[in-house]
Amino acid sequence: MADMEIQSNKMSITEETQVQTRKECGKRGRKPGRKTSTEKLDMKAKLERSRQSARECRARKKLRYQYLEELVADREKAVVALRTELERLIQWNNQLSESNTPTNNDQLLQELGILKQE
Repeated sequence: MADMEIQSNKMSITEETQVQTRKECGKRGRKPGRKTSTEKLDMKAKLERSRQSARECRARKKLRYQYLEELVADREKAVVALRTELERLIQWNNQLSESNTPTNNDQLLQELGILKQE
């Protein structure tokens, strides 16, 4: 029985030394300062691709903002046109409620589709 304990102790000691040697020899991950020339070229190419991608992203962003600014300008023009039309219709409504014939009566009838344009 004592022989078995001695053998198991020897086996555990040899296993521990094997594990330690594996850890020392088989380190994983990048090793600092050991870049080859191809890795440096790959890194330069990667940086250039990244820069190019950033340029394209900025260009797309600029185009998107230009599109949105044009869209806002068009909507603002439409709002102004609708406000002027609303003010004109309010004036005509006030004139009609006072039993007065509105000025530019023919224009009002043409817009409403009652009077055909000549």
